[in-house]
Amino acid sequence: MTNYKDKLGNLADRLKKEEPKTPIQEVNPVKGRVEEKEPEGQLNVWIPKKLLKRMKSFGVEKELTQKDIAILALDKYLSEIK
Repeated sequence: MTNYKDKLGNLADRLKKEEPKTPIQEVNPVKGRVEEKEPEGQLNVWIPKKLLKRMKSFGVEKELTQKDIAILALDKYLSEIK
């Protein structure tokens, strides 16, 4: 039992005297391709609920956001009417 107490006593003294050794991590930013985005403007429109539901279900099926769907639809429509 005395050997155990000596070990604990030595441990407490060592912990008080020695500074904790923590590893230092170096953080490096990930360098990737930077895509230049086209400047955006805001569009807020009211559409029929049925159309909105169709748009949402289409987005889920094709993994597209409502923003992506609106951009694709407007771009296609405007290119066809020229």
